[in-house]
Amino acid sequence: MSEMTFPLPDVGEGLTEAEIVTWHVAAGDTVALNQVICEIETAKSLVELPSPFTGVVSEVLVEVGVTVPVGQPILRVTVDAADADGAPAVGGQHHVAADPQATAAPVDTEETRDVVADTAASVAHENGEAGAVLVGYGTGGAVKSRRRRGGEPLVRSEAASEGSAAAAAQAGATRTPQQGSHAVIPVADSSPVIAKPPIRKLAKDLGVDMTQIIGSGIAGEVLRDDVVRQASQASLFRNLSTPEVAEAREERIPLKGIRKMTAQAMVTSAFEAPHVSVFTDVDATRTMEFVKRLKSSTDFAGVKVSPLLIFAKAMLWAVRRSPEVNATFTDTEIIRHNFVNLGIAAATPRGLVVPNIKDAQDLSLLDLARAIEQLTITARDGRTQPSDMARGTITITNIGVFGMDFGTPILNPGECGIMAMGTIRQKPWVVDGEVRPRMVTTVGGSFDHRIVDGDVISRFVADVASVLEEPALLLD
Repeated sequence: MSEMTFPLPDVGEGLTEAEIVTWHVAAGDTVALNQVICEIETAKSLVELPSPFTGVVSEVLVEVGVTVPVGQPILRVTVDAADADGAPAVGGQHHVAADPQATAAPVDTEETRDVVADTAASVAHENGEAGAVLVGYGTGGAVKSRRRRGGEPLVRSEAASEGSAAAAAQAGATRTPQQGSHAVIPVADSSPVIAKPPIRKLAKDLGVDMTQIIGSGIAGEVLRDDVVRQASQASLFRNLSTPEVAEAREERIPLKGIRKMTAQAMVTSAFEAPHVSVFTDVDATRTMEFVKRLKSSTDFAGVKVSPLLIFAKAMLWAVRRSPEVNATFTDTEIIRHNFVNLGIAAATPRGLVVPNIKDAQDLSLLDLARAIEQLTITARDGRTQPSDMARGTITITNIGVFGMDFGTPILNPGECGIMAMGTIRQKPWVVDGEVRPRMVTTVGGSFDHRIVDGDVISRFVADVASVLEEPALLLD
């Protein structure tokens, strides 16, 4: 037997520190290779860390809520000597890869393939995207599978001692998901609640005790609606039964995570890039009619369609006509991108994130709709990965969903342009000399004046507006 130390890895994009949000294991627990052991919050996203070892947890070194630098040990695991020979080195030598295709895989045996497959299934998002699954730490030696024979799903191994067996009995019997459901790896929780990490995070944010929830999902899995319903009932009970108490005169909120990153990025962008903003009112009546037709189309069945989709497609069309806005400024040169990684600003419970759709210029309208929907679901669940937010070239933000007519957005650092669309509402509009009710919105944006001048900016905004007025231009 040998004791291995697991340091906080760099999950990509220059991570320097992260906060421990949730531990899924405790001292005495048996862990399998690639089993999710904890969740960390970086400056950009919530990330699940899988175990690089097969063994027994001997000590959790960092408490929940503590921020630690990359390379600091966070867990100790007792492993077999054979496993220790192939375990990754400590001190940050082997890092987690955000892209599964870029990871160094474990020894390719039938057993290890089973372990990785089961682990990937257990931590996959509800939208089914495997790109956010973190597997592999570059293990080079043989590993021991904990998969049972006969096709049974991966479950927690038998306790290595009487003490750990007693702890497992106290936690409750392991549940086996029904066929067709998401595989669930038991964690070192004090209750046998079945729920995905995003749902557990939501319950924590809402102050909901998950042990009091009866799950409505398969095998009793707790779903998002279950948590929200429990939170609403608890709030109503408090309002009816608890007298009002004096509120504190002020509240101090630590500056960390996404809020800290957003603050730094916005200050950098606002004071380094000279912003210039242009906007115009648009008759979006035909866009709304087009959206309605798409919703009734069999090709778009099951896909979310909104004016944001047409706005995004209009942006791509306009970039093709004014490629100067799809660029980055450096001290020595202007880099004009011949591809579009289209960023979409998303307001989430954890703060503002701007994931981007890679090579959006190559997507059809249907594929773009699917990409926006997948991006939105991932961001809402707090599962956006750092790689999803890297290398953006131009951004859009839809402030209309908040009922706002317009605002002047701040550039995403490193980009030349950001376009915004306000709410679409019925207003009086002059058509052929007559005042008629039309669906009107305001579009415009902010641009880096070091890269583009007023004529380019005005032409670009006008092109976006023209597509919203007449979506048939997309056929050009």
